[in-house]
Amino acid sequence: MILQQYPHLEGLIGDILQNPERLLFIFDGLDESIHQMDFRSSKLSSPKQRTHFGEIVVSLVRQSLLKGCSVLMTSRPTRLGSVNTDVFQRIVEIMGFLHEDRRIFFNNFFGNEEWSEKAFHYVQENDTLYTFCYIPAYCWIICTVLSMCFRAQPTITDQLMTSLPKTVTRLFVTFVSNILANHSQITDGAHTARELLTSMGWMAEHGVMNHMIVFDERHLESFSVRNDKHLFSSFLMESGQPPDVDYTFLHLTLQEFFAALVHFIDYNADRLLETLGKAESYKDGRTEIFLRFLCGFSDSSTRSMLKSHVGELSTQAARHVITWIQEKITEHRPDTSIRDKRDLLNVFYYLHESRNKALVSQCIGSNNIDFSDVHLSPLDYSVLSFILQSGREREVNLHSCNIQSEGLRKLVPALHNIKSLRLSINHLTDSSCPHLAFGIRNNPTLRTLILSGNNLEGPHFRDLMAALTTSRIEGLQLSYDHLTDSSCPHLASGIRNNPTLRTLHLSGNNLEGPHFWDLMAALTTSRIKELRLSYNHLTDSSCPHLASAIRNNPTLRTLNLSGNNLEGPHFGDLMAALTTSRIEGLQLSYNHLTDSSCPHLASGIRNNPTLRTLDLSDNNLEGPHFRDLMAALTTSRIEGLQ
Repeated sequence: MILQQYPHLEGLIGDILQNPERLLFIFDGLDESIHQMDFRSSKLSSPKQRTHFGEIVVSLVRQSLLKGCSVLMTSRPTRLGSVNTDVFQRIVEIMGFLHEDRRIFFNNFFGNEEWSEKAFHYVQENDTLYTFCYIPAYCWIICTVLSMCFRAQPTITDQLMTSLPKTVTRLFVTFVSNILANHSQITDGAHTARELLTSMGWMAEHGVMNHMIVFDERHLESFSVRNDKHLFSSFLMESGQPPDVDYTFLHLTLQEFFAALVHFIDYNADRLLETLGKAESYKDGRTEIFLRFLCGFSDSSTRSMLKSHVGELSTQAARHVITWIQEKITEHRPDTSIRDKRDLLNVFYYLHESRNKALVSQCIGSNNIDFSDVHLSPLDYSVLSFILQSGREREVNLHSCNIQSEGLRKLVPALHNIKSLRLSINHLTDSSCPHLAFGIRNNPTLRTLILSGNNLEGPHFRDLMAALTTSRIEGLQLSYDHLTDSSCPHLASGIRNNPTLRTLHLSGNNLEGPHFWDLMAALTTSRIKELRLSYNHLTDSSCPHLASAIRNNPTLRTLNLSGNNLEGPHFGDLMAALTTSRIEGLQLSYNHLTDSSCPHLASGIRNNPTLRTLDLSDNNLEGPHFRDLMAALTTSRIEGLQ
């Protein structure tokens, strides 16, 4: 394998392979490989043994061959879904360009401070374009398109702004349109372009379906691709010397774009049907981007952008693809597996590229959406936002999706018609609170909001609580959000002024302190039925405040105080308040309660006619007063005791 590429190493190969621990093999593009690789087992042990390429790679990775060598492999995420990755010691996700990286790229690309500043400002204002920029190849295309636009029209007008892309298909259409526009000035125009894009498109499609990105003269001849045209060199690159010249598209995504476009230039119903069936059969992700482009061309306004350059694109092909999308949604019955959720996300991409809101509403309707535990990218959030804006009231579960502030900002416009939103265990911080507040304030349908497992403590938390006062939320979960005593006044304000809140989960925070009183005072004027304050570092000194809240709140039915440290002289106040409350469920497990607390517990239980369940597990109640507790139970109406 090595000597095929580097024949001059023949005399040194023995010495090179003698020290495997000094060798690093780099395989770029697992998703582009035509070889099937099963990383679960390997048979090869001798570097001199002849076998196919895939088995060599697997054996190097599994270390049955050249034990001690290092292997670095890259892949699109789509291929990894079909590969057993347990054998790899480390998997790293390349997140693409961050904000400052994008700015640097623009400065370097334009080399002109005025143009780079103007371009970057425009892209920042256009959320879709800005999202695309996290992918370096797309960033290059966006800069190329903008530079062409600026040269043709230095002044940014409303017409220019509306013409810039909203989808990946439109981004590539704009890119190709600009090249075709320049091309038409030096050749004979649309007929030549259509002819070349047809022949080049069928070659591109053959490559996509057969995992092929490098073409030679035989392929050009087979598909009647003429490389003597100026336009040819705008889309394909040459490498090597005659007679061994290879051709590749400027980027794999551009190849996938042309592979989809040709079905609309040269439509054949049977051929498109066969292609769709074949594309769906591949489980290694090779056709996902291709299928997105097909769906993108189903949008008439997207197709019209190419009309002046290549003539009409087929409306029959568009109808064919729309029917296929409808069938995909109908047959999709996702279960809880990550694979099925990824499949659904791909269908959402198809709908997003189609820009067909009526189709989204028809296909998705008010179905609940669950992407929990799926690691979502910035582009995924833009797609999801489009889908959510096009539907009716639904429940959305985005638990543990690595959302962060940028992803949340993209989702906010879509929050106006969601009735239940779960954003637990993401990377949301205090800086996310203004975005959340905006979404809550503008959503009259939201009833349940779950934000547990984030880090919301900070100055902007008050924005979130202020928004709560104008919402109709019935259930709010803020457990394990690093909230402290200083958050209590904001929590109090939100609770006091919200007439609809019924359940509040605040477990796993650290609310003990002087401001805890504010929270308990607000509870007395609220209509909360269920309050969870477990594992909040509450001590005996909090008991009078808890007692006041319980005594003066006629709606509270469930109170969870487990995992605190309530043992002490003021515990009696809490139990005395229990006698006048209407609480039905009380949890006091893991509270360091001892035998001396039993008389107070007995009094509270004996004089409360509503208590049905009581959890006292994992305390230390052994002692002479334990009999008081047991005696009180005989006269109580408790049905469940732990």
